[in-house]
Amino acid sequence: MKRIHLTLAVAVALLAAHVQSASAENLFDNIRNGLNNLGKPPAERQQVQKTGEKPKLFESLKRGFNDFAASQRDPAPNLPKKYQRQVVSYQTREAPGTIIIDPREYFLYFVTGDGRAIRYGVGVGREGFGWHGTTRIGRKAEWPGWTPPQEMIAREKKKGVQLPAHMEGGMRNPLGARALYLYNGGGDTAYRIHGSNEPWTIGRNVSSGCFRMLNKDVIDLYKRARVGAKVVVL
Repeated sequence: MKRIHLTLAVAVALLAAHVQSASAENLFDNIRNGLNNLGKPPAERQQVQKTGEKPKLFESLKRGFNDFAASQRDPAPNLPKKYQRQVVSYQTREAPGTIIIDPREYFLYFVTGDGRAIRYGVGVGREGFGWHGTTRIGRKAEWPGWTPPQEMIAREKKKGVQLPAHMEGGMRNPLGARALYLYNGGGDTAYRIHGSNEPWTIGRNVSSGCFRMLNKDVIDLYKRARVGAKVVVL
């Protein structure tokens, strides 16, 4: 067991040394967390085997490598500069940590304070699916699974497209690397801020009301945004 720990630790250390990026740090953290699970008492490991739960080590490894791949990939080399992540001047009365989305301009702002914000490009709801209002982040998920609403399944079926009842998280999942679930007083709104495996849709009206981001951008936003944070859709 110690030999496995040492081999993986050396591999990750070499990777982090050659790739100076936040994604390499995420990879290291996820692998380290997975290795820590190997130290659990035998009784806990047996319980995992009985329930059929996937070993947390391999789940952490998969998340780490997927994060690394998503952050290093350049999926949209022709994306206009205005939709690329950048710090901008932004005057607002909203508190730091608030997310403000401007669907008309295809921008999402994360307010940092002192008249500045981090601006990201987003894809927004297509005609008939746009909306505005104030919500909050009810929960967050890494590499989330996707369960399409029944109305979406029925709508796509009429077009000859058969959607799955559920899809596990991963590189092919429409929700991408991260999802921030938007809630209001009535609970889950069914709208999300999420990553995308279709980066060419950034800056377009394409979704059923959700807000799409590049995977590397939603990973960045996920680390900054807190559960309970205010989200304003203009």
